[in-house]
This record gives sequence, C-alpha cells and structure tokens, in this order.
Amino acid sequence: MDRIKIKEKMERDGFTVNKTMAAGTVNRDHTHPFDARLFVLDGHITIGQGGEEKIFGPGDICSVDADVEHSKKGRFVDGRYLSCCFAESLNIREPCVSSLADL
Repeated sequence: MDRIKIKEKMERDGFTVNKTMAAGTVNRDHTHPFDARLFVLDGHITIGQGGEEKIFGPGDICSVDADVEHSKKGRFVDGRYLSCCFAESLNIREPCVSSLADL
C-alpha cells in the first residue's frame, strides 16, 4: 500500500494524529495502555524495544503493542509521522492526543 493510500485509510478510520519529533529528541523507555501505530512521513525515527533498535524512515510503519516497554528517538532531521492509537480494551476509538512524552 502506498503512502497516500495508507494516510487516507488512517484518516477514514479516524485514528490520525499528525506529530513532529525534533531531531535529537529522546523518549526513554516507557509504556502506554493502548496499541499504537506510526506511519513516518519525513525524517527518521528510531524505536527501541526488547533490547533492539530499528530505524524507520519515510513510508515505514511501526507498531507497538499496549503495555510493551519501548523508546523513541528523532534522528538527523525533524521527523513527521501519523500516530494511530488503538485501545479496544479502554473503548477508545478516536485519535490519541497525548504528548510525545506520553507515547
């Protein structure tokens, strides 16, 4: 699925939140009570999980399950991404509006 189709699907599903992460920003290990999905638009974002780190760039999608400890870092240049949060157990079916520090 290409970038435009993914963005359109996420918007149709009502889960889209546009976020920016400045280069050099680090969100240390944390968890949240919802499943999250990130679709990187620009820049690069590193997600650390289970002792490993993976770099995601434009067009990449990353998923993090609820209650799984992970970290997030902005790399090189400011990164823009779409953030989708899925919290069926909490009956949340709307965009997350938490700050980057909460993700």
